[in-house]
Amino acid sequence: MITRTVRKNSRTTQEDLVNDLQTAGTKVTKATISNTLHRQGLKSCSARRVPLLKPVHVQARLKFAREHLDDPEEDWENVIWSDEAKIELFGKNSTRRVWRRKNAELHPKNTIPTVKHGGGNIMLWGCFSAKGPGRLISVKERMNGAMYRQILSKNLLPSARALKMKRGWVFQHDNDPKHTVQVTKEWLRIKHLKVLEWPSQSPDLNPIENLWRELKVRVAQRQPQNITALEEICMEEWAKIPARVCENLVKTYRKCLTSVIANKGYITKY
Repeated sequence: MITRTVRKNSRTTQEDLVNDLQTAGTKVTKATISNTLHRQGLKSCSARRVPLLKPVHVQARLKFAREHLDDPEEDWENVIWSDEAKIELFGKNSTRRVWRRKNAELHPKNTIPTVKHGGGNIMLWGCFSAKGPGRLISVKERMNGAMYRQILSKNLLPSARALKMKRGWVFQHDNDPKHTVQVTKEWLRIKHLKVLEWPSQSPDLNPIENLWRELKVRVAQRQPQNITALEEICMEEWAKIPARVCENLVKTYRKCLTSVIANKGYITKY
């Protein structure tokens, strides 16, 4: 009954189970419930936060995955992927495990400094292709459509040239309103840029998310102590990301599409 209840509703609490069993005439402890579920391979975990998917989003994701499933690898190599990301000064990416002796938890080498309110963050725009990372810039003000077009004008085309993209390369960005506003679409058309049609609410379909994770790990290892250092280190570490990392992200893209189809259009692990 314990296992059946949890599999039917994964949000059921141990207290709920204790009460349900007591109503059914069986008295058990929370420890018994926990042990029972562990034996069934079930453990209590924090629910992951994912984008809200409405039926229309699920169908669009499935359509995208099915339409592109058999695209040759060379097509994905000719895509420039882009996105914005927020990097926190003392965020969760700075958390690391340490080896220490008993009662040495407060030794400076075993601690990670923090400040009130997180210490601030920076917003970045970046792009990459299978050939390596493109440009990375810090966005100083709240981004709007005009600023976004300026960023593309100054950084997208130079990135394409530096990455030696083939003729007819494709640009990817998500459906953020400042990306899809009519004046931005017109700007892209005038520049003769081919844009990859993108399903909303699909960060797991954009391999740059894995590149952001790579960057955050690298930055956390260097432990920047202020916003200025954070920005400098982000730029340095982004430039150091090997081209093979970018190549592998694109090379395995078909697996990403397969996962979306296998998961019936819902969010996949990325």
